[in-house]
Amino acid sequence: MRTDVAIIGAGPAGLLLAHLLAADGVESVVVEARSAEYVAARIRAGILEHSTVDLLRQVGLATRLQAEGDEHRGIYLQWPHERHHIDFVDLVGRSVWVYGQTEVQKDLMAAHAATGQQIHYEASDVALHDIGSTSPSVTFRGSDGRAHRVEAIAVAGCDGSHGPSRTAAPSAGRQTWERAYPYSWLGVLADVAPSTDELIYAWHSDGFAMHSMRSATVSRLYLQVPGGTSVDQWSDDRIWDALATRLGHGQGGWRLTPGPITSRSVLPMRSRVQAPMRLGRLFLAGDAAHIVPPTGAKGLNLAVSDVALLAPALVALVRHGNGTLADAYSETALRRVWRATHFSWWMTTMLHIGTDPFDAQLQLSQLRWVAGSAAGATGLAENYAGLPIRY
Repeated sequence: MRTDVAIIGAGPAGLLLAHLLAADGVESVVVEARSAEYVAARIRAGILEHSTVDLLRQVGLATRLQAEGDEHRGIYLQWPHERHHIDFVDLVGRSVWVYGQTEVQKDLMAAHAATGQQIHYEASDVALHDIGSTSPSVTFRGSDGRAHRVEAIAVAGCDGSHGPSRTAAPSAGRQTWERAYPYSWLGVLADVAPSTDELIYAWHSDGFAMHSMRSATVSRLYLQVPGGTSVDQWSDDRIWDALATRLGHGQGGWRLTPGPITSRSVLPMRSRVQAPMRLGRLFLAGDAAHIVPPTGAKGLNLAVSDVALLAPALVALVRHGNGTLADAYSETALRRVWRATHFSWWMTTMLHIGTDPFDAQLQLSQLRWVAGSAAGATGLAENYAGLPIRY
């Protein structure tokens, strides 16, 4: 097969890139290791930045988002006996939207199907070739067992932290920075209406907790747990008891309503940035290039901003032979990546309890400053609601 751009990965980054390229007349072929059903059902992020929503509107992918999503003005910061609202709209004039990644994925898959572009699910033995040349290719074995080769002008690695794109270039040509955190998140989905109108981020001496939501009838909740925790260690009753304690059930008359837990998983917390994000004719986007802890709600939004920068660079390269934007892609994208990485680290270290009581007092001092200072609250609001894509 011959195409303009071979895209590895059919998650939000890969399918959004295909959509943006198609709008400018650039063909692509998407190769995905998982099945379509698996990709569509993955439970991931749920918060969309202002810039992400603006982009989806501009490219005609926000119809369901605007009808079914929930626009939020801000978040609550909480510690025992205190809860403070940080209003993003008042502070920086930007809001966020609650709209699950599964819903974004459905919208992208529907749009991709409507264009008739090629996508190969359940591909195995995916490998990249000649990325240092002007004629890179991707080989894979299809779901029918047949071998395939896609020859392209460029390859976009949108296949996450465990895909082949991240390690396709020689190790001498890349740098990686990593931070592993000593705790994880136990995340649950529950069939119960949210007990809050906007997200609650709660510091507690027992550990961090967060109350989020996916819809008017489904709540998404998280608990800080030690690294290596198994979901089998947490019964439904234990989860709800811990959430009630850490989120302040009864505090100021507020009540947490429990309900049937339909899904649970443990998410390790880590940060990783790989540079450069362009290696010859291979361009990395999303989790293939960077991972952030979910505390700052940046993972999906960073993938979108990467693709928003990459698409015009590939259009210029493929259609006009102009490599200026392609040459600048890595440096431009990494500027926003590092800002989001710092913000995610900052939110994580401010809210998650450790073993040092001195650190706990510093955290409380920082929370009081953010909640009580216009400058502190504005900094949080600007970063959480999202900086411009070309930051």
